Amino acid sequence: MQNGYRIPARILHWVLAIVIIAMLPVGSIMVTEGLDRSTQNLLFILHKNTGVVILLLMVLRLGYRLANPPAPLPATMPGWQKQAAGLTHILLYVMVFFMAITGYVRVTMGGFPIEGLGAIGLHPLLPRNEAVAEIAKTLHFYGRFVLLTVLALHIGAALHHAIILRDGVFGRIWPFWRT
Repeated sequence: MQNGYRIPARILHWVLAIVIIAMLPVGSIMVTEGLDRSTQNLLFILHKNTGVVILLLMVLRLGYRLANPPAPLPATMPGWQKQAAGLTHILLYVMVFFMAITGYVRVTMGGFPIEGLGAIGLHPLLPRNEAVAEIAKTLHFYGRFVLLTVLALHIGAALHHAIILRDGVFGRIWPFWRT
């Protein structure tokens, strides 16, 4: 019986974890007052295009998870922890999708290009609308705090299981090559 996540799920988890965590400081730095304009432009391009990649990977990850659910958590794990883990995973998915979608809406409805999509001939799906773009910008800005909170809970719980409890829960997702 499978007692952890399959290799594709592990790879998607860690690739997304690294990219999402890297995007957080990029998003903060790119809006810093007084930042050199060429650096700022580069960070905006990186952030927008990586956001699209995150959205695509999240669709893939969600599809994979629905088709290949992970094994149940250990029977020795208290019920409240299982519920908290489930809720945290749902919130992570919701918030990553929320951030990608509000970012996309902000950029496209604000009239800004997403260079990677333009390069492959994909044009914005949404018309320009400055009022909606501003709402999306605000939602994206505040959404990062919710995402950071949920990420901190998730990482904290993972470290608790890995370092303090050593109960094998963390080993279900790491390392890639273990099954």
